Amino acid sequence: MAAPLLQLRDIRLTFGGAPLLDGAEFVVGAGDRLALVGRNGSGKSTLLKIAAGLIEADGGERFADPAATIRYLPQEPDLSGFESVLAFVQAGLAEGDDPHRALYLLNELGLTGAEHPAHLSGGEARRAALARTLAPSPDILLLDEPTNHLDLPAIEWLERELQSMSSALVLISHDRRFLERLSRAVVWLDRGRTRRMERGFSAFEAWRDEVLAQEETERHKLDRQIAREEDWLRYGVTARRKRNQGRLAGLNALRTTRREQRKAAGAAVMAATEGAASGTRVIEAKSISKSYGDAAIVRDFSTRILRGDRVGVVGPNGAGKTTLLKLLTGRLDPDAGTVTLGANVELAWLDQQRAALDPDLSVADTLTGGGSDTLSVGGVTRHVVGYLKEFLFAPEQVRQKVRALSGGERGRLLLARAFARPSNLLVLDEPTNDLDLETLDVLQEVLTDYPGTVLLVSHDRDFLDRVATSIVMAEGEGRFVEYAGGYSDMVAQRGAGVGAKAAAKPAALAKAPKAEAAPRAPARKLSFKDKHALETLPGRIEGLAAEIAALEDRLADGAFYARDPKGFTEASARLDAARAEREAAEHRWLELEMLREEMEA
Repeated sequence: MAAPLLQLRDIRLTFGGAPLLDGAEFVVGAGDRLALVGRNGSGKSTLLKIAAGLIEADGGERFADPAATIRYLPQEPDLSGFESVLAFVQAGLAEGDDPHRALYLLNELGLTGAEHPAHLSGGEARRAALARTLAPSPDILLLDEPTNHLDLPAIEWLERELQSMSSALVLISHDRRFLERLSRAVVWLDRGRTRRMERGFSAFEAWRDEVLAQEETERHKLDRQIAREEDWLRYGVTARRKRNQGRLAGLNALRTTRREQRKAAGAAVMAATEGAASGTRVIEAKSISKSYGDAAIVRDFSTRILRGDRVGVVGPNGAGKTTLLKLLTGRLDPDAGTVTLGANVELAWLDQQRAALDPDLSVADTLTGGGSDTLSVGGVTRHVVGYLKEFLFAPEQVRQKVRALSGGERGRLLLARAFARPSNLLVLDEPTNDLDLETLDVLQEVLTDYPGTVLLVSHDRDFLDRVATSIVMAEGEGRFVEYAGGYSDMVAQRGAGVGAKAAAKPAALAKAPKAEAAPRAPARKLSFKDKHALETLPGRIEGLAAEIAALEDRLADGAFYARDPKGFTEASARLDAARAEREAAEHRWLELEMLREEMEA
């Protein structure tokens, strides 16, 4: 077996009296591709800095092959002191490195190299730091959140670039798809210690759940053993207890072991507060356009969004995704075309810039508005500490200023505030930024179960695949096209991802009503039966929705089955049938409505 290029052994580090790292370790060999995963705050970035030689641990050993070149990508790169981006990147090259590679990487990442570092946005600074890290083609790449602030074209390019390199990789990322495609092994940092799995990230979550389940089993065994020993101590013969001091010492050791065990951190418990049900048709946009000067941001876009749809909007940064959301929700008036919002729409909006958060307010006041320790969530009065605990905030953080929170904590606070408000239309602009994998799982479940409608912008392809029912893709020059399904479905229909131009075939498969693959037969006329169905189906859909809600309330009664097993079975069967009937009625109504519009056109 070849000698390792980099090795950390029994790494220990304490912050504020609490151990952050307690025996953490990993080994990097030539060509290894490791995903370093763990909860926010578990110490992943700190461990990577120790591996890079930037932080010295309190204890343990770090070995790095003297002949190996190591490059580290920080989360917040510092470009100060350089006159240009190109000078910053070239400063990372060693003697013998190809100087032309620096300019090639900058151009691939959308930079010229002539930019002044002080004038860069966060995303541009991230791209410059990536170019500096990759340019030497080092033996080991230590990458801390390399996809942060990158749009989908840049993420897909970075994947291809890293796959083509022979460097060993250690990756920290919350982008599942990125980790799945690049990792061959996983190092899991949990409660200060590391475990390694010799498979890629796609197998990690099932393995992690098995490990945690085994831990819980062992904890129960230990609890039972302690209970038996305590029983012996209470009721055993006094003389025997005095003689068997060893057994008493053993009991104390068991108690110490149990006390020192650190359970896995809990998961966030999120639930969106439902508003009154909206109408079946939530948003209808017809040929809307928006320009700023000579730049067309949105051009001639039409869509119909129904209750329960979860629409993802994707495209490069600056393509107009947020502008499109504002147009669809009535926050911005189109230059041409019309947007009609349905009945009873209650909107909750999550801003990607976190601009809705006042940095000088406390976490509690951000939720309550100040002057109170309680808030109303779904019509129920909740104490702010208990509610924030569901979003993984510790009690001592409730009085902290927002400015002291990390990016992930600010994201969770915005979600807590958005979900506390009654809504039937959620608009989420980059909701996944800075959230760890476990919190992303919970957010996905919330959005999947949410009975209202969701519009979301995201660069997280896995999240879009799990949540979205359709994808609106920015095709360039203000043109947006809607595709049925998640991100992978969009790629299959379009023939390419976001970073490439569409193939010739996508219009035939796109969901947008105007896309046509071939001349169609003349549209048939609406029959009397069709006209009658078009008029009566909305009432039928509303009636089924009311019946479904009533059945769900009955079945939620925990004593229903014990009281009336036959009635419970019949209600369950009727609930399934009513849901199927409502889905069929909605599809039929949509088909007839599109036919009617086609005839009018």
